[in-house]
Amino acid sequence: MELFYLGIVVFLAGFTQGLSGFGSVLVMLPLVVLFWDVRTAVPLVSLLAICNTTILRIQLHAHVQFKRIAPLLIAAVPGMVVGAQMLKAVQARYLEVLIGILLTSFSLYLFISRPRRKELPGVWKWVAGFLSGILGGSIGANGPPVIIYTSLQPWEKNPVKSTLVGYFMLAGIGISSIHAAFGLITIEVLRLFAVGFLPAMVGVMAGSFVYGKMNSSSYRKAVTFLLFMMGMYMLARVGWELGGLGGAGKGAP
Repeated sequence: MELFYLGIVVFLAGFTQGLSGFGSVLVMLPLVVLFWDVRTAVPLVSLLAICNTTILRIQLHAHVQFKRIAPLLIAAVPGMVVGAQMLKAVQARYLEVLIGILLTSFSLYLFISRPRRKELPGVWKWVAGFLSGILGGSIGANGPPVIIYTSLQPWEKNPVKSTLVGYFMLAGIGISSIHAAFGLITIEVLRLFAVGFLPAMVGVMAGSFVYGKMNSSSYRKAVTFLLFMMGMYMLARVGWELGGLGGAGKGAP
């Protein structure tokens, strides 16, 4: 039963990634940790996410421009150091609340105002990468700044998605390499990965099929909706944690 559950979860995550270019970790991680501990869930989700982005990277090969991806990755490295230092000084939930409010507000702004998009100055790719590194080093969510940056560009859907996919694939390889170096990719992780691999690939292909039927406007709406859901998820998770802490406090002698 647990393995069937895993298959459903990774299929839905793959579909989300295939459709938008991001979001598989957002879907997988909170659902996988319901049945498996964090030490198993995090490396497993990272490995499956790499598979998802690799398939999409191959599909979008003609649209990938490394010059768009490289500054994001380079700037993310010092950002990770800053983020790790921030984590020591600031509680992660405060950062999650801040990002949750930013994402929900930004997505509502895009839905309501429909701003005219124009090419952003080159400095913003470095800013987005640096902020992405900060969030990755502090709360493990490196996606929002890069997603916001690409969503503000006047690009068609293929350049947007290929940039997201290329960035998340390379960042994911780095994360899984660290997991492997610390011995977190265990036999159990590999067993579950083998179970989830095929459903994840089917989900990616299904999401890519729907993506192929969308025009750039529809794709941007889908990305904006997922940004909104990502922000709401972060706020809900903090609320759940605080509620749990509150409940524990009330029951304490």
